[in-house]
Amino acid sequence: MKTFQLVLAGFLVLGISAFAQRPEAQPAPHPAIPRSGPKPIPTPHPPQANRNFSDKPGHPNVPHVDGKTWVGHDTGAGDARYHLDRPWEHGRFEGGLGREHMWRLGGGGPNRFWFNNWYWTVSPVDIAYCDGWLWDSDDIVIYPDPDHDGWYLAYNVRLGTYVHVEYLGA
Repeated sequence: MKTFQLVLAGFLVLGISAFAQRPEAQPAPHPAIPRSGPKPIPTPHPPQANRNFSDKPGHPNVPHVDGKTWVGHDTGAGDARYHLDRPWEHGRFEGGLGREHMWRLGGGGPNRFWFNNWYWTVSPVDIAYCDGWLWDSDDIVIYPDPDHDGWYLAYNVRLGTYVHVEYLGA
């Protein structure tokens, strides 16, 4: 009888833990975070001088995400402003990419910032677009850049904006 009770208890424990693993029981990711990074741009477009990124009234005049659209990420792989002679010179970031991995900025500024002892720099082209970032407390999500080798996109959860960043290593 004792063996039967132990086996029954084991099945109950396994059944409860399996029930708890259902996807419906998991908390939903932050709704403002894009599900994925931008798709590659098939046809390169030349960058426009003095471009206005405010695609709708009330939207920021910086690269931002509007639902599933990465506003401003449309010049493609031919954009020489994001060319690196030695892409991934400091290695590739393996700390976790995409909306499942939110990182709290730990300090610095656009020329060199960090989180979890991983160091980054903002592209000189994009420095003006991160003017309102809080370098010691904003949450960001890192996405791979499908068009520009060596670059990632850092999405600021609080502002809904993003900039191109290069991984400097740990």
